Amino acid sequence: MSSKARRLTAVIILLAVFGVFLGDLVRLQIVNGSEYRAMSNAVSQRTASIPSARGEIVDRYGTPLVENHQGYALVFDGAYFPTAEEQPERNKIIIALIRKLEKAGEAWNYTLPMTLDSDGKVVFEEDRDSDIAKIKGKDMLNLNEYATAQNCFDAIVSRYGLEDYSVAEALKIGSVCLAMKEIGFGLSTRYTFADDVDDYTVATIKENSVFYRGVDVEVVPYRDYVDGTVAPHILGTVGAINAEEYAELKENGYSINDTVGKNGIEYAMEDYLRGKPGTKTVYTDSAGNVTGTEVTQDPEQGNTVVLTIDTELQKVAQRSLSKALGEYAGTKGNMVTSAGAVVVIDIHTGEVLACASYPTYNISTYYDNYKALTETDGDPLWNRALLSTYAPGSTMKPSVACAALEEGLIDTNYTVYCSGTYKYFDQVFKCEQAHETSYVNVINAIAESCNTFFYVVGRNLGITKMNEYRTMFGFGQKTGCELREATGVLDSPEYRASLNQAWLPGYTVQSAIGQAGNLVSPIQLANYCATIANGGTRYRTRFVKSVLRHDNSSIVLENKPEVMCETGISKETFDIVRTGMHKVCATGYCQKYFWHLPRRVDPAAKTGTSQEYRILDGVSTKINNGFFISFAPYDDPQIAVAVVGEGMISGVYVAPVAADIYEYYFAAPEKPELAQADNVLIS
Repeated sequence: MSSKARRLTAVIILLAVFGVFLGDLVRLQIVNGSEYRAMSNAVSQRTASIPSARGEIVDRYGTPLVENHQGYALVFDGAYFPTAEEQPERNKIIIALIRKLEKAGEAWNYTLPMTLDSDGKVVFEEDRDSDIAKIKGKDMLNLNEYATAQNCFDAIVSRYGLEDYSVAEALKIGSVCLAMKEIGFGLSTRYTFADDVDDYTVATIKENSVFYRGVDVEVVPYRDYVDGTVAPHILGTVGAINAEEYAELKENGYSINDTVGKNGIEYAMEDYLRGKPGTKTVYTDSAGNVTGTEVTQDPEQGNTVVLTIDTELQKVAQRSLSKALGEYAGTKGNMVTSAGAVVVIDIHTGEVLACASYPTYNISTYYDNYKALTETDGDPLWNRALLSTYAPGSTMKPSVACAALEEGLIDTNYTVYCSGTYKYFDQVFKCEQAHETSYVNVINAIAESCNTFFYVVGRNLGITKMNEYRTMFGFGQKTGCELREATGVLDSPEYRASLNQAWLPGYTVQSAIGQAGNLVSPIQLANYCATIANGGTRYRTRFVKSVLRHDNSSIVLENKPEVMCETGISKETFDIVRTGMHKVCATGYCQKYFWHLPRRVDPAAKTGTSQEYRILDGVSTKINNGFFISFAPYDDPQIAVAVVGEGMISGVYVAPVAADIYEYYFAAPEKPELAQADNVLIS
């Protein structure tokens, strides 16, 4: 090789080497410059969690009920917040934050079960027994169980060096310090001091980051209720995970700072609604300043839960129930606080289309008003539709009629003479209804609610046979819905024996008219009525129609109608019973509430009244409860309705609730049930 060629080869090699170095320089300085500068400036790095948003909750048509919004949370970062050995510095930061937020009218997370009374004395808060026991425990203040609130406060002041603060401020600082201790605050566990903080407050804290060292601002998704007055008892609430929940859920990836569903759909569908948190790497310099972050895994929003509820129908049911109860209290006088419930069910699927309890509340302000809500007459937090149980009164009669017809004890020609009283052994039972004729058949016995007819029929059937059919209709058992519900009671000799009580002969005839010890919930009544309406198929009730991925790209869960019981009762029997129920609306006391509806609606129903004893003003007092079960249309049933009004002398007075529901339901235009992004309809 000539010297010229060697020189050319050397130049090419040098240029190639230079090119490699130049390429690395471009990659280091330009392409990945920010990342490498952060790493070069950093003296430490740590992995942090990125909160994920919970899934949304929508109605059957995709109308949002629960959504999310992004907000700011103030959190203490254990890597930079003053250590326990620097308690005075901790106290200064904590009280400065408390003063700043309270001046701005913003809330912070005070969790201590202690407060100051009107005299400035430290006292325990009411109904916080478990929390009080916890702070006295060995893992917290390590005090005797009989320690007073003042004893606890003195221990807090001593432990955290709060002698120079006022009692009120010492109590507030102590609340934060104990909450930090409870969650094990440290390098791997951050403490949330305040949620959903205003932008201006966040900005002022960031501007003074040197003083507020270790106080970080996180962008966090928060729950939003589109209308907090719609179906609050169904939707439920979310809240900070407590120690018991954390112990149970930590193996499923939950952290001590997580939020979980506490009740309602939020609780029942927690596994689907909960998203997957992401992770990020945070780089910091020697001064503790963040020099860069790198997202290593994006958070994933939870799934969308599609309810069976129709939002507009739910609003109609709530308004009408409130109106009917209020009007009754105003015109008839009610010995008890106005209260009741209504449930609407699709008779062909068991889907709950509307479910309302009254008194009610606004779930958007649940935590702000919790104490007042627990002290309000009528217990607005209680879900009467699912959890309250009542003697069903005459609404039980159609089930007895079904049993007697199926067993061949009666037919439409069978009659019972009603004189207004019925004597059985030494007891006299009354029938206070007016009848077209003193000889009553099964159709008129249902339409006119003749007690005597059912006293006789129930006695001839016997309690065992009556309960055999009632079991088919779902009495004494849960309906199977996703939410917490009452089992109720199907009274029997066996049940009485479990209470160490004897079964008396009179119980059988009382049971035949829905008294004795029978107890049912409104949702059980609605499902029972639906079973009569559809010809004998009892479905599992459901509040969840489906679950979709948050982007509607696929179906995670789709609930199909599930049959709980095929009663096997004949069409002829149901036709006779439904004819009697039809007369209730066509010719009875309830006719006036339905005359304005289109002819095609043509409902059928059964009213009921039962008695119970309550303590009113310290005295045991007998009150009535009114019931109304109904389905429509009579000749082609689609939905069933059950309404309960506490303290009412007759179920007739809640019939307008069913009328309002029918008026809306059968006039509302059809609409598709939740269009997905790819235009596939959920049906």
